[in-house]
Amino acid sequence: MPCRRVAVVFSIGCVIACALTTPVLAHHSFAVYDHTRTLTLRGTVTKFQWTNPHAFLELDVKEPDGSLKHYSVELTSINMMQRVGWRSNMIKAGDHVTAVVAPILTGEPVGLGLEVTLADGTKRELPVPAAASFKRTAETQ
Repeated sequence: MPCRRVAVVFSIGCVIACALTTPVLAHHSFAVYDHTRTLTLRGTVTKFQWTNPHAFLELDVKEPDGSLKHYSVELTSINMMQRVGWRSNMIKAGDHVTAVVAPILTGEPVGLGLEVTLADGTKRELPVPAAASFKRTAETQ
């Protein structure tokens, strides 16, 4: 009987431990983005999404052939952005901005925002954890 009680207590302990670690495992890292180069995107904002867990900047970028390519730029958490002066009303649909991004490794039109130059010319860095690990390259795009 004592062995059965130990097994039940152990099982309950395992369930609690798993429940407490799940939120940590659910958060992703920035490892999906290329740390060896950046892209400079000049485009028109279609949406500035100020949401948790990360803000997003949606951009239409004019390609060399004249067509538009839609990019989704992941930003850091709005809590971190607010700490360095970002506000939800700083960017609006229709604004022309420049974003320096670390492209996603899959080649899709997605990137991690490292800096944004707003429509008024103000350059704003983004508080990306380990930002120095992203190698800045000459402007492209």
